[in-house]
Amino acid sequence: MRHDILAHARAVVFDAYGTLFDVHSAVARHAGAVGPEARALSDLWRGKQLEYTWVYALTGRHPPFWTLTERALDFALARHPRIDRALREQLLDAYRDLDAYPEAKRVLAALKARGLSTAILSNGDPAMLARAVASAGIELDAVLSVAAAGAYKTHPRAYALVEERLGVPPEAVVFCSSNRWDVAGAAAFGFAAVWVNRTGLPDEYPDLPPTQVVASLDALV
Repeated sequence: MRHDILAHARAVVFDAYGTLFDVHSAVARHAGAVGPEARALSDLWRGKQLEYTWVYALTGRHPPFWTLTERALDFALARHPRIDRALREQLLDAYRDLDAYPEAKRVLAALKARGLSTAILSNGDPAMLARAVASAGIELDAVLSVAAAGAYKTHPRAYALVEERLGVPPEAVVFCSSNRWDVAGAAAFGFAAVWVNRTGLPDEYPDLPPTQVVASLDALV
């Protein structure tokens, strides 16, 4: 990443699930027991989890993110009946303690050393995020859940939490996400949006482009 993206930044804000934490590590941890459909199960679980947030955001409702995570897993297991449903609780427990990406801790430390505030802005519930951060052993200045806004991303109320809680205007925020739809929402809100495109996905939302595209968080520093 070009270092000038941080030149006017006062805060670097991260999405949590998929950006700092590997959402597929829960199923990967039990891949042997899950069997050959492990990746398909994980992809469907994640896809449905996100779909539910978008649907409820449009209806103006905000059920807990953990509830949607459970429902998404139940749907995925129903679509893959050969997978033992007795693994459900183990998979949910693993999701509570997802693996952080290996570069996350050192990147956060480097940003802090540069005098920048660091924070999470996530769809996750406060308790989910607190446990994920603690289990990963990472340190941030703030952990913000959209539950406080009563709206899932990409609703503008979710992104507005950054200024409300950190006191930093949008033009001084660098927002990083591995989710292209989240990058689009952040860009629309006025953040300098960084797309962490680890798997080389094609671009979407050309009218809401990222400020920068990177392959890993290491490019921040």
